[in-house]
Amino acid sequence: MTLRLVFMGTPDFSVPTLRALHEAGHEIAAVYTQPPRPAGRRGLETVPSPVEQEARRLGLSVRSPVSLKGAEEQAAFAALQADVAVVVAYGLLLPKAILEAPRFGALNGHGSLLPRWRGAAPIQRAIEAGDTVTGMMVMGMEAGLDTGPVALTEEVAIGPTDTAREVHDRLSAASAALMVEAMTRLEDGSLRFETQDAIAARTGREVKYAAKIEKGEAAVDWSRPAAEIARRINAFSPFPGAWTVLGGERLKLLRAAAEEGAGEAGTALDDTLLVAAGEGAVRLIEVQKAGGKASDAAGLLRGAKVPAGTRFGA
Repeated sequence: MTLRLVFMGTPDFSVPTLRALHEAGHEIAAVYTQPPRPAGRRGLETVPSPVEQEARRLGLSVRSPVSLKGAEEQAAFAALQADVAVVVAYGLLLPKAILEAPRFGALNGHGSLLPRWRGAAPIQRAIEAGDTVTGMMVMGMEAGLDTGPVALTEEVAIGPTDTAREVHDRLSAASAALMVEAMTRLEDGSLRFETQDAIAARTGREVKYAAKIEKGEAAVDWSRPAAEIARRINAFSPFPGAWTVLGGERLKLLRAAAEEGAGEAGTALDDTLLVAAGEGAVRLIEVQKAGGKASDAAGLLRGAKVPAGTRFGA
C-alpha cells in the first residue's frame, strides 16, 4: 500500500526528502513550492526553487501560490484528496484549512531537537549557541510555531568547526530517511506521537526560539570572546556569511576556531590569520575575498601577506 501525498518544500534542504518519497513509491499528487525568485546581480531573471526543479525532473505537478489564505487555493488543495501533506522548509504559513484537509493531517520535517530551536534558523542558532548535538524530527503540524507533537527523531552531532552547510546537509539526509519511515508507520498504524511538553520533561530541553538571522549580525565584533566569534562565523557559513574588513576590502569568513592568544582585539597575532579577540584568539580557517573564491588560510596568504599587527575590522 502506498500513500497519496502533497509535498510542500522550497530550498535544496527539502529535495532529498521529495526524492526519497518518490523513490519509495508513494503517489505525489502535487508539489507545492514558493514562486520563482529573481536571481543574479540585477535580478533580471527568475529561477525556480530547487524543489520545483526536482519535481519537474520527476514529472510531478507543481503549484507555487503566493499565499494559501484564500478560499480558492484552499479548495484546490482539498480537491487533491491527499492522505497526508509532507512539509519540509516550505516557507509559507499553512492555515488551519490546509493543515486539516489531508486525511492524516500534515507532517513536518524540522531540523532541531524540539522544543529547543523552534523557528526560522534552527541550524544556525544551534551552532552559534555552542550546541554539540542537534537533530531531525518528524512532527505533527498545528497552528503554533513548531509546537506540534513529535513522532520520530534522529540526532546529529555538531563538531567544533562544523559550518551550517555541513550540518544542513546531514540533517537534510536524515529528513529523507525519517520521512520515508514515517510514511511506512503511518500506513501500518504504528506512528506514535509525543508532546513537546513530555519531551521537555524527559530530556530537560527548554523552549528556545531560533530567530531569523538579520544582516547586521554578520559583521564580526572582535571585542567579543573568541569562542563566540568562531561559533558565529561557522553558524553563518555560507549564508549570510560573517565578515570583517582587511586592507580596506570586505573579507568573508567561512570557518574558524577559538584558540589561546592575547592582544589588541582585531589585530593579527602572527602571519597565519590568528586574530586577537576580546578574550582569546580566532583562527581563520576558510575565507573568501570580495569577488573571489573560497579558500583556506594558506590560499589567501599566497596572494597577500598578513603580518602580525595587521588590523581587521572597519
